[in-house]
Amino acid sequence: MTIVSIPGSSGYLDANDRKVTYFSNPYVLGLTFVAGIGGLLFGYDTGVISGALLYIKDEFPEVDQSSFLQETIVSMALVGAMIGAAAGGWINDYFGRKKATLSADVVFVLGSVVMGAAPDPYILILGRLLVGLGVGVASVTAPVYIAEASPSEIRGGLVSTNVLMITGGQFLSYLVNLAFTEIPGTWRWMLGVAGAPAAIQFVLMLFLPESPRWLYMKKDKSEAAAVLAKIYDPYRLEEELDQLATALEEERLRKQAISYLDVFRKKEIRLAFFAGAGLQAFQQFTGINTVMYYSPTIVQMAGFKSNQLALLLSLIVALMNAVGTIVGIYLIDKFGRKKLALTSLSGVIVSLILLAVAFILESSTSGSVGAYGWIAVIGLALYIAFFAPGMGPVPWTVNSEIYPESYRGMCGGMSATVNWISNLIVAQSFLSLAEAAGTGVTFLILAGIAVMAFVFVAVFVPETKGLSFEEMERIWKEKAWGNGSGKEALLEARS
Repeated sequence: MTIVSIPGSSGYLDANDRKVTYFSNPYVLGLTFVAGIGGLLFGYDTGVISGALLYIKDEFPEVDQSSFLQETIVSMALVGAMIGAAAGGWINDYFGRKKATLSADVVFVLGSVVMGAAPDPYILILGRLLVGLGVGVASVTAPVYIAEASPSEIRGGLVSTNVLMITGGQFLSYLVNLAFTEIPGTWRWMLGVAGAPAAIQFVLMLFLPESPRWLYMKKDKSEAAAVLAKIYDPYRLEEELDQLATALEEERLRKQAISYLDVFRKKEIRLAFFAGAGLQAFQQFTGINTVMYYSPTIVQMAGFKSNQLALLLSLIVALMNAVGTIVGIYLIDKFGRKKLALTSLSGVIVSLILLAVAFILESSTSGSVGAYGWIAVIGLALYIAFFAPGMGPVPWTVNSEIYPESYRGMCGGMSATVNWISNLIVAQSFLSLAEAAGTGVTFLILAGIAVMAFVFVAVFVPETKGLSFEEMERIWKEKAWGNGSGKEALLEARS
């Protein structure tokens, strides 16, 4: 069997003219879905709290009377995730991707038990903190683990599968919310069952290998080669091992341990981190988790007062989020990361303006649900339809690709921390801002931020479609020091 590269293509063909596709290797696909359970936990937690909060307010009057306490119950998981993501980079680099995942599962199960049994809002907040720690570590680990076991030409789709698991977890959370609406202890069941996927992932992960790139760079080259042999054919395997050997030699030549300050001292790493962290920040500040956390509340603001109806309409929003992510998996390796993000943001801007207008006009009317309430719900659905295929998967995919091996865990953890900090700011301020300025004005602010995000992506984010990790490292060196013409030169050299 011989491998030939096709000019202008990111794919590889073997002697039988078989192109590497998303479904080519069941082993890689299975590994991706097991690792992606971490994304499922992430999504379930962000989605379930939006429905549970409706019933927590019914049980605890102090929560019902305080927007701050409501925001704290939501956002304490984000505080934990922020800490977990910051620590997760170091855990990944020192202990490996597999042990990081196992530790996240243990903490998540513990937090789910505490939430389900919480006798008051303050123990519930503690449980939310523990769950957040697990989610934070998982949010760093899963994309990197998947990316390091993925052929470059389908890496975007496979990493985006983790985002599909996030959106699938959100959809599952709304189904669970609806299922438990008539059962005593409604919100306790909603929050407590979250431990089940984490326990399943813990068991399955015991049978999966460590990331082959981490093994090669940190531990055992022969074990790494054995894992890579399950991913690539013999000729492609030789190419991958040669690239790893080169990367390892470069790391040895550095002769010093890296630190967090090096991310800002080294120009090429600083540029990469700026692009990655900026993407993560804008993913949150354009309002996605405002929609997911508070969609039932937003639906009620639009005039739909029934808890069950609010959850049902939110379920439709979550389904569109999952379906949109599937579209993104298909497009990201064909259309490219940058074009997909820019197209996504264009639609997000329009949708947010539509939401803002609907709420501004609706506030001037009173009584039963009118046309403006339905326009708000349609605006939410359109927002998800545009956001999910692009700005949903692109930040996580790009951040799993753009950093050199020795910085991947550290920078991935730092950029994920930026995501969670941004998430925290949005979650902690949305209801209060909506009360002070009005929901319509709040969505106008988000639309303005989306315009800034469009400019940022256009200017600072390179296209990473089809590039190897080593080629991506060269891109940043060229951007930093001007020693080449970027991706176009690499693609020309390939052909």
